[in-house]
Amino acid sequence: MNRIQKKLQEDKKLLSIYFTAGYPHLNDTVSIIQDLEKNGVDMIEIGLPFSDPLADGPTIQDSSTAALKNGMTTEVLFSQLKDIRKTVSIPLIIMGYFNPVYQYGVEAFCKKCQELGIDGLILPDLPVDVYQEKYQAIFEKYGLVNVFLITPQTSEERIRYIDAVSNGFIYMVSTASVTGSQSGFGDVQTEYFERISNMNLKNPQIVGFGISDNKTFTTATTYTKGAIIGSAFIKHLTSTGTKHIGDFVKKVIS
Repeated sequence: MNRIQKKLQEDKKLLSIYFTAGYPHLNDTVSIIQDLEKNGVDMIEIGLPFSDPLADGPTIQDSSTAALKNGMTTEVLFSQLKDIRKTVSIPLIIMGYFNPVYQYGVEAFCKKCQELGIDGLILPDLPVDVYQEKYQAIFEKYGLVNVFLITPQTSEERIRYIDAVSNGFIYMVSTASVTGSQSGFGDVQTEYFERISNMNLKNPQIVGFGISDNKTFTTATTYTKGAIIGSAFIKHLTSTGTKHIGDFVKKVIS
């Protein structure tokens, strides 16, 4: 069983943290992963920076631009992660855009992920129907979970289709806007969380966009299995560097 699938079976609300590989500095990637696990994070999304990150807000876009300037590439990331499973045991997911995966070669990319101990991918611009038709067999051959996003505007038919194709969790985007563009949740989001919960999908849902502290984490996980924090953590790295990661995590889960 994939590490993501095992983690989803645990009787707790899960915290996943996103960060951009190669930010703040090129060689911070491994130490950030290790510190996040050490401080109680359940899953990690490693952002592979891309020059045209359509779903990301200014905070993550800026971190991607900086990481690319620092020299981060797919090959550099794979090199940095070559020994990651000697020190880290929690699920690791690469989040990025399909173009770098396609340029690398989809099967070659998936094979390399398996070799390194990567458990899944999140590629927001890879449509579920294209994935199912062209790439699902390759992902499954290498034991990778592919995670799809839904929004408040996604139709019930589409959600159920995504649920049928998925074998891990569904990334439940809390708002139709880009990452980092909201603070807190209102009645609209709460009703959305409850509506999806009542669909009784086979895959658990993890909420992303808008989670930054214990209050938003608690609200987001009332109806879901977990929550993802990205922009708020990037801002923390920008302002304090990599020395106080534990302080950030404690603010969320304590």
